[in-house]
Amino acid sequence: MSQRQSPSAPSQISRRSALAGAAVALALPVTAFSQASRADSVEDARMSDTHSRSFWPNSARLAVSFSLMFEAGGQPISGAGGVIPDPIQQGLPDLPTNSFFEYGVYEGIPRILDLFDKHGIKMSSFMIGHAVDKAAPELAREIVKRGHEAAAHGRTWENSYALDPDAERRFIADGVESIEKATGQKPVGWNAYWMRNSPRTLDILHSLGFVYHIDEPSRDEPFIVPLKGGEFVTIPYTFHLNDIVSFPFVGWNAAAYEQALRDEFDQLYEEASHRRRMMVVSLHDRISGHANRVRVLDRFLSYARTKPDVWFARKDEIARWALTSRAATPVVKRGPPTVTGLPGSAGS
Repeated sequence: MSQRQSPSAPSQISRRSALAGAAVALALPVTAFSQASRADSVEDARMSDTHSRSFWPNSARLAVSFSLMFEAGGQPISGAGGVIPDPIQQGLPDLPTNSFFEYGVYEGIPRILDLFDKHGIKMSSFMIGHAVDKAAPELAREIVKRGHEAAAHGRTWENSYALDPDAERRFIADGVESIEKATGQKPVGWNAYWMRNSPRTLDILHSLGFVYHIDEPSRDEPFIVPLKGGEFVTIPYTFHLNDIVSFPFVGWNAAAYEQALRDEFDQLYEEASHRRRMMVVSLHDRISGHANRVRVLDRFLSYARTKPDVWFARKDEIARWALTSRAATPVVKRGPPTVTGLPGSAGS
């Protein structure tokens, strides 16, 4: 059996330090380059013995984490992005696009939940507050009831980075309130609309009790960013294994998607023999919940579960493990986002 039990969470489990041997020597100039030419981001060197370190719980080799975006009902009734290339005119309700979103509630999420039940895998669902309120609070409850994480995705499906500080805080907190009311679980993870946050967002999140965010596709492992109020975990997200970005309906190729999943898994599994590695897959309720896509995911999970020591983890589990396994977790010190262009603390 390829899955193992995490010591700190209910889900089953079935990643960047210096390389061993010659690769250790390579790590030094890389670190030096990072510090000398990238003052915006400095990584603490981790030079201890990689052979004796456990990167994941129960000595798991690779972490695999799925995100499920719960967005149906959080979109504007006119102008939301969808599959129809011709934009709706004059602000009229976009009936077919709104119906397209509803597929996620009626078909997509239930089908994906059944798939994860079949494989005994837990994931993180990033929920829009209005989607939970308007579309299906009972579905949000069902997600948590089945052992998955309820994480936050904003009050509505729209940008929040241009809001003033008080409005941005309210935008985040309103979504949290809706999720907690429906599920009884207070979110500790955050994902912004198209990953775009303001320079203040991480500080706001930390002050609201969040532990991590996923709005950065910079690495294949989690890392810690010190903020003015304390430490905050980044669990990198994905564009290339994100259905809405890289595998939309136009040009959909089931075989190509399955091969991309397998190739990603195999490469990271190979690298994970000597460094902390994490594979991330992003699913959207109205896209990956279609029958043919779930069939592809089913085949991939059946394949991945044949490999030993794979941890299929919720992102809150990964974040907490990153905080407790400090020897193997990078600490990335950054200046303000307005200077570095990267997520971090806005400063005092």
